[in-house]
Amino acid sequence: MSTTLAPAELHGSAADDTLVLDVRPPAEYATGHVPGALNVPAELIDELLPDLRDAAKRRRLVVVCAAGHRSAAACAKLAEAGVDAVGLDGGTQAWSAEGLPVDTAARPERAVWAMDRQVRFAAGSLVLLGLALGRRAPKGRLLAAGVASGLVYSGVSNTCGMAAVLGKLPFNQPAPGALDTARAALRS
Repeated sequence: MSTTLAPAELHGSAADDTLVLDVRPPAEYATGHVPGALNVPAELIDELLPDLRDAAKRRRLVVVCAAGHRSAAACAKLAEAGVDAVGLDGGTQAWSAEGLPVDTAARPERAVWAMDRQVRFAAGSLVLLGLALGRRAPKGRLLAAGVASGLVYSGVSNTCGMAAVLGKLPFNQPAPGALDTARAALRS
Protein backbone atom coordinates (compact mmCIF):
# COMPACT_ATOMS: atom_id res chain seq x y z
CA MET A 1 0.00 0.00 0.00
CA SER A 2 1.29 3.45 -0.89
CA THR A 3 2.25 5.69 2.01
CA THR A 4 1.28 8.88 0.18
CA LEU A 5 -1.48 10.03 -2.10
CA ALA A 6 -1.15 12.68 -4.82
CA PRO A 7 -3.38 15.76 -4.44
CA ALA A 8 -5.26 14.93 -7.67
CA GLU A 9 -5.97 11.40 -6.36
CA LEU A 10 -7.41 12.77 -3.13
CA HIS A 11 -9.43 15.40 -4.98
CA GLY A 12 -10.94 12.69 -7.18
CA SER A 13 -11.80 10.31 -4.33
CA ALA A 14 -15.27 9.90 -2.88
CA ALA A 15 -15.78 11.96 0.27
CA ASP A 16 -17.83 9.18 1.89
CA ASP A 17 -14.89 6.76 1.65
CA THR A 18 -12.17 9.16 2.84
CA LEU A 19 -11.54 11.09 6.03
CA VAL A 20 -8.93 13.82 5.74
CA LEU A 21 -7.09 14.68 8.98
CA ASP A 22 -5.10 17.91 9.11
CA VAL A 23 -2.47 17.56 11.86
CA ARG A 24 -1.36 21.20 11.94
CA PRO A 25 -2.09 23.50 14.87
CA PRO A 26 -5.53 25.15 14.68
CA ALA A 27 -4.15 28.55 13.69
CA GLU A 28 -2.32 27.06 10.70
CA TYR A 29 -5.37 24.98 9.78
CA ALA A 30 -7.52 28.15 9.82
CA THR A 31 -5.30 29.85 7.23
CA GLY A 32 -6.13 27.22 4.60
CA HIS A 33 -6.91 23.51 4.48
CA VAL A 34 -8.23 20.78 2.21
CA PRO A 35 -12.04 21.17 2.06
CA GLY A 36 -13.72 18.90 4.58
CA ALA A 37 -10.50 18.17 6.48
CA LEU A 38 -10.87 17.55 10.20
CA ASN A 39 -8.34 19.41 12.34
CA VAL A 40 -6.64 16.85 14.60
CA PRO A 41 -3.45 18.52 15.83
CA ALA A 42 -0.55 16.06 16.03
CA GLU A 43 -0.40 16.37 19.82
CA LEU A 44 -3.97 15.01 20.10
CA ILE A 45 -3.35 11.82 18.12
CA ASP A 46 -2.47 9.71 21.16
CA GLU A 47 -5.63 10.77 22.98
CA LEU A 48 -7.79 10.13 19.92
CA LEU A 49 -6.23 6.78 18.99
CA PRO A 50 -9.27 4.60 19.79
CA ASP A 51 -11.52 6.90 17.74
CA LEU A 52 -8.99 7.06 14.90
CA ARG A 53 -8.76 3.26 14.90
CA ASP A 54 -12.56 2.97 14.61
CA ALA A 55 -12.73 5.65 11.91
CA ALA A 56 -10.03 3.83 9.89
CA LYS A 57 -12.24 0.73 9.84
CA ARG A 58 -15.01 2.71 8.13
CA ARG A 59 -13.03 5.04 5.88
CA ARG A 60 -9.58 5.59 4.44
CA LEU A 61 -7.58 8.06 6.55
CA VAL A 62 -5.54 10.66 4.68
CA VAL A 63 -3.24 12.75 6.87
CA VAL A 64 -2.31 16.29 5.77
CA CYS A 65 0.00 19.06 6.95
CA ALA A 66 1.61 22.00 5.15
CA ALA A 67 4.37 20.20 3.22
CA GLY A 68 4.18 16.54 4.24
CA HIS A 69 6.76 16.19 7.02
CA ARG A 70 4.39 16.34 9.99
CA SER A 71 1.83 14.16 8.23
CA ALA A 72 4.54 11.53 7.56
CA ALA A 73 5.40 11.52 11.26
CA ALA A 74 1.70 11.23 12.16
CA CYS A 75 1.24 8.35 9.69
CA ALA A 76 4.23 6.57 11.26
CA LYS A 77 2.72 7.04 14.72
CA LEU A 78 -0.62 5.71 13.52
CA ALA A 79 1.05 2.74 11.80
CA GLU A 80 2.82 1.86 15.08
CA ALA A 81 -0.62 1.78 16.70
CA GLY A 82 -2.01 -0.45 13.94
CA VAL A 83 -4.02 2.28 12.20
CA ASP A 84 -3.83 2.43 8.39
CA ALA A 85 -3.35 5.94 7.05
CA VAL A 86 -1.71 7.63 4.07
CA GLY A 87 -0.23 11.10 3.79
CA LEU A 88 -0.99 13.73 1.18
CA ASP A 89 2.13 14.06 -0.95
CA GLY A 90 3.38 17.64 -0.58
CA GLY A 91 0.62 18.61 1.85
CA THR A 92 -1.59 21.64 1.41
CA GLN A 93 1.22 23.44 -0.41
CA ALA A 94 1.10 20.85 -3.22
CA TRP A 95 -2.72 20.86 -3.07
CA SER A 96 -2.80 24.63 -3.59
CA ALA A 97 -0.04 24.53 -6.23
CA GLU A 98 -2.26 22.24 -8.34
CA GLY A 99 -5.02 24.85 -8.19
CA LEU A 100 -7.29 22.74 -5.99
CA PRO A 101 -9.76 24.52 -3.68
CA VAL A 102 -8.71 25.51 -0.16
CA ASP A 103 -11.07 26.33 2.69
CA THR A 104 -10.28 28.83 5.41
CA ALA A 105 -11.90 29.30 8.79
CA ALA A 106 -15.02 31.41 8.53
CA ARG A 107 -13.92 33.66 11.36
CA PRO A 108 -10.33 32.97 12.33
CA GLU A 109 -9.92 34.19 15.89
CA ARG A 110 -6.46 35.49 15.18
CA ALA A 111 -4.06 35.56 12.28
CA VAL A 112 -1.23 33.26 13.31
CA TRP A 113 1.67 32.57 11.01
CA ALA A 114 2.44 29.10 9.74
CA MET A 115 4.99 27.29 11.92
CA ASP A 116 7.81 27.51 9.37
CA ARG A 117 7.31 31.28 9.21
CA GLN A 118 7.32 31.52 13.02
CA VAL A 119 10.59 29.56 13.12
CA ARG A 120 12.24 31.76 10.47
CA PHE A 121 11.15 34.91 12.31
CA ALA A 122 12.31 33.67 15.72
CA ALA A 123 15.64 32.33 14.40
CA GLY A 124 16.37 35.51 12.45
CA SER A 125 15.44 37.70 15.42
CA LEU A 126 17.66 35.73 17.79
CA VAL A 127 20.62 35.85 15.38
CA LEU A 128 20.23 39.62 14.99
CA LEU A 129 19.93 40.01 18.76
CA GLY A 130 23.07 37.93 19.28
CA LEU A 131 25.01 40.00 16.77
CA ALA A 132 23.77 43.27 18.29
CA LEU A 133 24.67 42.09 21.80
CA GLY A 134 28.05 41.01 20.47
CA ARG A 135 28.94 44.62 19.67
CA ARG A 136 28.92 45.42 23.40
CA ALA A 137 29.74 42.03 24.89
CA PRO A 138 31.50 39.55 22.59
CA LYS A 139 29.87 36.62 24.39
CA GLY A 140 26.54 37.85 23.02
CA ARG A 141 27.55 36.36 19.68
CA LEU A 142 27.16 32.94 21.29
CA LEU A 143 23.40 33.40 20.95
CA ALA A 144 23.76 33.76 17.18
CA ALA A 145 26.13 30.77 17.08
CA GLY A 146 23.69 28.68 19.12
CA VAL A 147 20.79 29.45 16.82
CA ALA A 148 22.96 28.74 13.75
CA SER A 149 24.00 25.40 15.26
CA GLY A 150 20.36 24.55 15.93
CA LEU A 151 19.43 25.34 12.33
CA VAL A 152 22.23 23.13 11.01
CA TYR A 153 21.15 20.30 13.30
CA SER A 154 17.55 20.84 12.19
CA GLY A 155 18.57 20.47 8.56
CA VAL A 156 20.64 17.35 9.18
CA SER A 157 18.14 15.60 11.44
CA ASN A 158 14.95 16.80 9.71
CA THR A 159 13.58 17.86 13.09
CA CYS A 160 13.04 21.30 14.52
CA GLY A 161 13.46 21.98 18.22
CA MET A 162 12.45 25.60 17.78
CA ALA A 163 9.16 24.54 16.17
CA ALA A 164 8.55 22.22 19.12
CA VAL A 165 9.10 25.10 21.55
CA LEU A 166 7.02 27.57 19.52
CA GLY A 167 4.26 24.97 19.23
CA LYS A 168 3.78 25.20 22.99
CA LEU A 169 2.91 28.90 22.89
CA PRO A 170 -0.75 29.62 23.73
CA PHE A 171 -1.70 30.84 20.24
CA ASN A 172 -0.46 27.57 18.74
CA GLN A 173 -2.52 25.40 21.09
CA PRO A 174 -5.89 23.82 20.31
CA ALA A 175 -8.89 25.71 21.64
CA PRO A 176 -10.65 24.35 24.72
CA GLY A 177 -13.05 21.66 23.60
CA ALA A 178 -11.08 20.83 20.42
CA LEU A 179 -10.56 17.27 21.63
CA ASP A 180 -14.30 16.75 22.11
CA THR A 181 -15.07 18.30 18.71
CA ALA A 182 -12.54 16.06 16.97
CA ARG A 183 -13.79 12.97 18.83
CA ALA A 184 -17.41 13.67 17.82
CA ALA A 185 -16.41 14.19 14.18
CA LEU A 186 -14.42 10.95 14.14
CA ARG A 187 -17.39 9.02 15.50
CA SER A 188 -19.85 10.37 12.93
